[in-house]
Amino acid sequence: MYLTIKEAAELLSTSEMQVKNLILENRIRAVHDGEQYLLNKEQFNTHFEQMEKYKKYVEEILSEPIPEDKDIKDED
Repeated sequence: MYLTIKEAAELLSTSEMQVKNLILENRIRAVHDGEQYLLNKEQFNTHFEQMEKYKKYVEEILSEPIPEDKDIKDED
């Protein structure tokens, strides 16, 4: 399935200008049909998989309890 720049920007939660810049920098593959750029949606699957792994990793870190500091003395 192919996406337009506008659809890709919505999918990636970024601006159309940023998507255009990524295309021009060859960081996103696109086909120009004479009128507009078309992007294959499948090329973003790895990005979304990595983002999910990163979110799970951050959630694990944030759910760990803070260890007690051995240097703090109870002065009661």
